[in-house]
Amino acid sequence: MSSSVPNKRIRKSPTARRAEIVAAASRVALTEGLECITLRRIAEELDVRPGLISHYFPAVEDLVAEAYGDAVASELDALLPADRAGASPTRHLARFFARASGPEFDDISRLWLNARHLCRYRPVLRDRVAVQEAAWRDRLETLVRDGVERGEFRTGDPLVAAVQILVVLDGLGMLVNSVDTGDDPPEVRRMPVTTAERELGLPPGTLTAGTDPN
Repeated sequence: MSSSVPNKRIRKSPTARRAEIVAAASRVALTEGLECITLRRIAEELDVRPGLISHYFPAVEDLVAEAYGDAVASELDALLPADRAGASPTRHLARFFARASGPEFDDISRLWLNARHLCRYRPVLRDRVAVQEAAWRDRLETLVRDGVERGEFRTGDPLVAAVQILVVLDGLGMLVNSVDTGDDPPEVRRMPVTTAERELGLPPGTLTAGTDPN
């Protein structure tokens, strides 16, 4: 008589399964685009049946919004963490620009462009884009305000300064990802940094000299 016991398939909790689906959709969003997120595509990614995906996300638009939100929220925490671990506002901002200018930022930059284009036609995604834009603005404004209070930055309106920096950063991302020829002058690539230094009353080069992105 055989004493072997059949292997039992481990059932994941609803919370764990939902998180797994969102993570898979986020990967597809970053590498292929939000348009490629379908119930069948994510089922293939996880080697499950499409019915399992639709159980958690009956409307694919909700999954698209979740995937985008998960990816850009992770980006925000990686590039501009709320916990500065003792770093000064100036140092923290310099690290932000160093990380945002690296090649690993390209996929997420393209995702922002992708989402802003699609959200004109997709209300659920549009609401999520608005939430993430506010999160970015608030995080950077908090950093600028802290720098002003510590005497490192000089600006009459931290919110306006934060918005100006983000607008220039977004504009550069659009330029690089849509018509990049590799021939842009260094001054163009440095526009977000030079804008920040100008708006925050910092000497030129403050946010790039000896910057360690780690």
